[in-house]
Amino acid sequence: MEPYPTSTDDISDSYESPSAAQSGVLTRSEDLDRAVQAVEAESAEGDLPEIDHEAEERDARALAVRYDLEYVDVWDFRIQSDLFRRIPFDLMLRYRFVPESQDAGRMVVVMADPTDVRRLDELEMLLAQPLEVKVGAPSAIDDLLEKSESAQRVLDEATEEFRIQLVQEDSDEEISLGTITSDQSPIIKLVDSTLFNAIERRASDIHIETGNTEVLIKYRIDGALYQAMDAIDKKHHQTIISRIKVMSELDISEKRVPQDGRFKLRLKGRTIDFRVSVLPTTHGEDCVIRVLDKESMNKEFKNLSLEVLGIDEESKRKLRKSIREPYGMVLVTGPTGSGKTTTLYACLNEINSDEDKIITIEDPVEYQLKGVTQIPVNEKKGLTFARGLRSVLRHDPDKIMVGEIRDEETAQIAIQSALTGHLVFTTVHANNVVDVLGRFLNMKVDLYNFVSALNCILAQRLVRKICSHCKQRDQVSRELLEESGLDPDLYEDTPFYAGGGCIECNGTGYHGREAVTELLHLSDPIRELILSKRPAAEIRRAAKEEGMTFLRESALEKVFQGTTTLREINKVTFVD
Repeated sequence: MEPYPTSTDDISDSYESPSAAQSGVLTRSEDLDRAVQAVEAESAEGDLPEIDHEAEERDARALAVRYDLEYVDVWDFRIQSDLFRRIPFDLMLRYRFVPESQDAGRMVVVMADPTDVRRLDELEMLLAQPLEVKVGAPSAIDDLLEKSESAQRVLDEATEEFRIQLVQEDSDEEISLGTITSDQSPIIKLVDSTLFNAIERRASDIHIETGNTEVLIKYRIDGALYQAMDAIDKKHHQTIISRIKVMSELDISEKRVPQDGRFKLRLKGRTIDFRVSVLPTTHGEDCVIRVLDKESMNKEFKNLSLEVLGIDEESKRKLRKSIREPYGMVLVTGPTGSGKTTTLYACLNEINSDEDKIITIEDPVEYQLKGVTQIPVNEKKGLTFARGLRSVLRHDPDKIMVGEIRDEETAQIAIQSALTGHLVFTTVHANNVVDVLGRFLNMKVDLYNFVSALNCILAQRLVRKICSHCKQRDQVSRELLEESGLDPDLYEDTPFYAGGGCIECNGTGYHGREAVTELLHLSDPIRELILSKRPAAEIRRAAKEEGMTFLRESALEKVFQGTTTLREINKVTFVD
């Protein structure tokens, strides 16, 4: 009989899922299999009962008192990454525990059920050392395991010893940690675990980038790219891309032209859409997968309003006044990915009623709003913004949303709609509210009609919010203050904050994003200045006198409130 490992450094190498022939006590028990299958079945049907966390916590505390053990609040648990990485993930999943610390010759673990002595003995044998046991709430332990770096290690293990095996999956394939760890094909395991982990980490996009000797997989989380795992050997690149092409029903033999596709997967009882774009590069094909969790987002969009976007109170008051006007145009501007569409959805949600007909034309329609007629642009079939907008006007709408004004024809129709009794919501690409005026003049629109139609212009950016779980005071250097346009002598005693990095934010210190905005309300003096074609600086001065808050000022206010950091706002706004 082979000896057990003598230290935790050897655990990952020595541990293998034992077969029934080796030992009956070390296999995944039939009871556990049945329990896992029952939970997954309930989850897939959407009937998983709501967990009473307070009752569960009381039971765990009572269990700790009864057996004279220490209770640990796992919801506020800080993991030790090195210790987590040394222990096989499926071992923690099977025995439902998380390691807290490693003392001399003893490991401290937090378990959901420390009363099963037989399973505790098994675990001590597998870890090859005595255990000091503490008690934690079961759902908190499950949640921690799903979010922990151990789930990330499933990705790392999936990159080892690839075997080429492309499998045509069923249309309702479901992925979970259980299916990933049980899958025997490393390529499928790698792709599925990459998708699973991206959703767990709130990624909006997955980037597969091909280099000269390696393949990098990255996630875009809260607008920033992070490397998901160690670099993968270039020899496995084509099989990874082929697997994604098979899932997306693309041509795996075509490698010289771009291809676009999509597929769906089920995760935790909900369907998630993935949009795939494959692009040939000098080193091979790159792939970007957009994650569209529509069911999750639709729940958030039901309660979406201007309150949750982070817009300052004065801008919010003026914007609400503009969107409740009987007609006119509400214009939102900003770069790609700055949350313009989300802001327009929030506006529509606030004014949506059974008495009004609201029609949108978008490219594409990514999230559906209840009670709103939404039309997707299809330029291949001739359905452009301009043609669709003409048809929309024949359907007797009260409010219209045009996803983006890209050309002169769409701009002319939108302005005429706003002048003839419709409230029009739309977006355009420009750096700030004053630049929008020049953008429309370049489209050769009539300046008088445009200014008459406008109710307001809102410019916005998105900044990452400091993670509330690891938020702490931050020492800001004089150099950073100077780079940010602040006098170090005036702000040396101002409290600044940053995220220390925790499991909730994946060590980034940021969690979620919020809008910083500037809103130009078209008052009569402002209209006169625009019609007189006064310089942009003069228009900005007049707007400032009327109480307008500029983008940089809005961003700095969020820093002083402790919502974000100076480094973050310096990335998205110009320093005055």
